[in-house]
Amino acid sequence: MKKYAKIAVGAAAGALLIGNTVKAALYRPKIEEVPDLPIEDVNTDRYIKTLQEAIRCKTVSNSDEALVEWEEFEKLHKVFEEQYHLLHKTLEKQTVGRAGLIYIWRGKNPSLKPIALIGHQDVVPVQKEKLADWKYPPFDGVLADGYIWGRGATDMKNHVVGILESVETLLEEGFEPERTVIISLGYNEELLDSELASAPMLSKALEEQGFQLESVLDEGGAILDLDVKHVIHKRLAGVGIAEKGYCDFEISVNAKGGHSAAPPKHSAVGILSKAILDLENHPFKAKLTPEIKNIVDTIARNTEYSVRLVGSNLPMLLPVLKPVLAKIPPVASVMRTTTAVTMTQGSPQANVLPQRAAATVNFRILPGNSIADVEKHIRRVIRNKDIDVKLLGGNEPSIVSPVDTPTMDAIKKICVGMFNMSSPVPFVVMGATDARHYQNVTDTIYRFSPFVMSPDILMLAHGTDERMPVEGLENGIAFFKRYIRALAGEK
Repeated sequence: MKKYAKIAVGAAAGALLIGNTVKAALYRPKIEEVPDLPIEDVNTDRYIKTLQEAIRCKTVSNSDEALVEWEEFEKLHKVFEEQYHLLHKTLEKQTVGRAGLIYIWRGKNPSLKPIALIGHQDVVPVQKEKLADWKYPPFDGVLADGYIWGRGATDMKNHVVGILESVETLLEEGFEPERTVIISLGYNEELLDSELASAPMLSKALEEQGFQLESVLDEGGAILDLDVKHVIHKRLAGVGIAEKGYCDFEISVNAKGGHSAAPPKHSAVGILSKAILDLENHPFKAKLTPEIKNIVDTIARNTEYSVRLVGSNLPMLLPVLKPVLAKIPPVASVMRTTTAVTMTQGSPQANVLPQRAAATVNFRILPGNSIADVEKHIRRVIRNKDIDVKLLGGNEPSIVSPVDTPTMDAIKKICVGMFNMSSPVPFVVMGATDARHYQNVTDTIYRFSPFVMSPDILMLAHGTDERMPVEGLENGIAFFKRYIRALAGEK
């Protein structure tokens, strides 16, 4: 009897192995129809020159507008005017706030809702003590070693100049849009939700002029050139269909204080530290959203055969892997509302017991949660109910845009036709963009920048040696041209 049992187990294992081998062989990238795209002329030399000049404009935003060098924004606008004559001759230009720009390219058919391509002109500062770490000065726009170097090269003057360059070239070719095309450029996106934020001003200006948009395209996703030996060598792209919200809460405790020579068992800081540990030890529950499943599935289908042996069983494995994935910070951040204690305050002097201790906690809110949910979570997991909880500010998660729209179809077809890759996958953007401020004029908002970059280069945004690879620039500009043709051209 044992002999037959062993034979049965062996046969079952063999059948499972054969079945899984066949399954992995069939577990390939989903076949997409590759469209026959027209060849697009691109003036790469002009684009590079303009991006270099744009980087040389120190358009650093600051929460104190008195400290902003507004002449640098004026200099940038002059660069645009000098490089893109036809655009400034043909499109209607409006200035909003201190440095916001709206360009309106009127379509022949006013019954069609306009499309908008948006971006921001500002960049983050460079710390003086880090200047020496840069290979080339951050505001010199140096072209060297196959890259354009400088602050804003990838976030996001490359994108803004790409939009303007594509429109200029379309005008040179005599293209006349059926649908109105709008370019909207803010000037303080890097400040998150400042009371002086320019994006709400720009979207309100459009709304007041009666515009309801077909769609908005902003930064957010990108085309990643992935190269991990024996695992994957593919180009994969993500299109942001939503973005996390965020909020800052202050948790604080009051105490008697006094001289440090006669301390109590727990000072205010000690009491507060327990509350901080409660928060860190009880994160929000991780979720396997449809977007996460789709991203994992797309990546797995594009891996080498040995990895696909595992990937082909993802539907069965993901629930089992969920607790493991939730412990990897970069992965967990896309699976849950995150908790990050970022600032603390206590006594002003080393020998004085604090009468008040406070901590600022930053939460990045997954769509489906809200600021109210965050506050409930804080009050529930902190055991000490005498801790004070105060909302300092925040922004709810964005709406989740639909994926079955003409705009999304256009993005997919152009990417598949141009970049030799699988169809882009929808995902939730972890950071904040200006796009969320346009929900008053459309519910169809996508976050995607059509430039091919390695993960290492992408991570340099806001960091030292930020730079943009010259290789692939031509395709990025061509994307914008095809995008406008697909959505605003004759049907």
